[in-house]
Amino acid sequence: MTLFASSVLLAASLLSVPSQARTLFKYERIQLTQEYLDTLPQEDAQLFAFEDKFVAAPNKTATRCRYFPDDGKWPSDKAWTKLGKQLSSVDALIKPVPQAAVCYPGPIQDDVKCKQLTANWTNSYTHISDPTEILSPVYQGLTCQPPTIYNSGNCTLGGYPSYVINAKTVLDIQLGINFARNDGVRLVIKNTGHDFAGKSAGAGSLSLWTHNLKDITFFDKYVDDSGYTGPAIKAGAGVQAFELYKAASDHGVVVVAGEGQTVGVMGGYIQGGGHSPLSSLYGMAADNVLGFEIVTATGEFTTANSTNNQDLFWALRGGGGGTFGVVTSVTVKAYPEMPVTAASWSFDSTKIGKDRFWAGVRAYVDHFIDNVSNSTYSYFTISPNGNDVTFRMQPFFAPNKTLNTASNLLQPHWTTLTRLNIPINPKLTQYKSFYDAWQAEFPLEPQSDVQTAFGSRLFPRSNFESETGRNISFGALKDSVNAGQIIIAFNMAPALARGGNPDNAVNPAWRNSILHAITGRRWDVKSSANDILAARKSFTNGTMQKWRDVTPGSGSYLNEADRLEPNWQQSFWGNKYAKLLGIKRNYDPKDVFWAVNAVGSEGWTVESFDGLPNENGRLCMVNETISTTTSRMRAMEEPTPVMVV
Repeated sequence: MTLFASSVLLAASLLSVPSQARTLFKYERIQLTQEYLDTLPQEDAQLFAFEDKFVAAPNKTATRCRYFPDDGKWPSDKAWTKLGKQLSSVDALIKPVPQAAVCYPGPIQDDVKCKQLTANWTNSYTHISDPTEILSPVYQGLTCQPPTIYNSGNCTLGGYPSYVINAKTVLDIQLGINFARNDGVRLVIKNTGHDFAGKSAGAGSLSLWTHNLKDITFFDKYVDDSGYTGPAIKAGAGVQAFELYKAASDHGVVVVAGEGQTVGVMGGYIQGGGHSPLSSLYGMAADNVLGFEIVTATGEFTTANSTNNQDLFWALRGGGGGTFGVVTSVTVKAYPEMPVTAASWSFDSTKIGKDRFWAGVRAYVDHFIDNVSNSTYSYFTISPNGNDVTFRMQPFFAPNKTLNTASNLLQPHWTTLTRLNIPINPKLTQYKSFYDAWQAEFPLEPQSDVQTAFGSRLFPRSNFESETGRNISFGALKDSVNAGQIIIAFNMAPALARGGNPDNAVNPAWRNSILHAITGRRWDVKSSANDILAARKSFTNGTMQKWRDVTPGSGSYLNEADRLEPNWQQSFWGNKYAKLLGIKRNYDPKDVFWAVNAVGSEGWTVESFDGLPNENGRLCMVNETISTTTSRMRAMEEPTPVMVV
């Protein structure tokens, strides 16, 4: 786009933005307008037309699958060039090359760079800053990993997108949405790529990369139509936890965001609900949202808050990312900075034996309810290693608690460990601020390996209110570890009252949960596709079914879930799914936005080239009848069962 055209476009957009323009970021004021499209040749205008102005070309009839690079109807090189020229910067349209291409024969092979890349491959920052990489590489299709990690023989794009728009303005996002919708191309959204199911990837797609939308504004006194008055922060979609927490700390406040430092807070994290070290105090991250700026499937830029697009506002707070539109920024509540006390300790079975080890773990389970009743957050792992097992608390996080108060909470458990003759060397530290505690205590989360799939389950408070219930729940977790599977767990309670009793789309199972547990299934890296699929199904229908059996009527956290989760509509949203589906059909009836196991995704599937559940394949329609969907919705409205103990 020329400088003159850009200036005209900006001027026109400033005239057309609504009254909330004073809070828009500069990049949100640069928008696509009908006035500008009217200046383009008709052929070009149709490429980028808003939905209500688009007229399909005769050769672009609907097909069962989104167009793919080897299709005759895939956009021409000329069309892609035109898209690139309309974007806000000359280098915004990227034709990606996998990072690990430097490790394989070809024009950019470089052994030195390959060695450096391999050494840093599990570091999440290696992938966050790349326009295509995701943190669950198994869902890319493993077509280009460093050979010492996984040797695919050669390097191909696989499940990576064919083109990426490095979105730096609302204009870029609007152009990308309109181009993909009008030309029948699959559209995906990537912020940081943390989603456990690989939702940020997609073969043959155009990807909107929102990672570089980094603006942050602090409001000392934000007056919202919902009735909230107080501090708030507005942050761009690409702002990560380490950036948001630092900005909040600079202004003497805290916000509800993730424990992982590289997570893109205002993307899929907050749209999927978002659990936090502060969840036992202030609920889910989505509970604290005051408003979204968003580009919808029509290409229109709008606001969703308590007075504008209220249905969309409801859905975006927990309904999942990559589904209702492309969020460009989010405004959230902020709270006064606070001191935090944190503790860490570990023990293993090497010298004490497994019976005493498991007795020590079981003793901690007894304190789950007391811990969350005191607004704490525990992040711990139980890891098998050959014949041994390790329990590691990393950390026990007590917001607004003094050293003495936190110590008193932990002392009963530590006393039990002493009685069991389990040696520990606990570290207990008081920090003057949340930011200092968060920086010091939480580990950097790595990229997942190439031979593991994960699943999760929300364990309700009722499971831990009786000795029998605790034994049953503990037994299910122990069985998983004894089968060689790691447990990653969070003891927290994002109850509805903690979040201010909001009406939003967050999974209702969260409101009664005090344990979010994750486990994974590994397979041999040399396994055949058939063996991998068998292992995946065994995990879903074996380990995870045992967890479902002891938590009837509960659910799973959609951002950290098994891609093969059965009855995922109920598992991720419970009785809220029917309403979410109606909103999806209203705002995106043509399924411009699609992600696996997202609201309204039933009508499409990725037909992967290797037959495995991944993004390396065409996105195609499936034969899902309305009656099947309707009956499923009715089933979800039935009363929720509970475990009888």
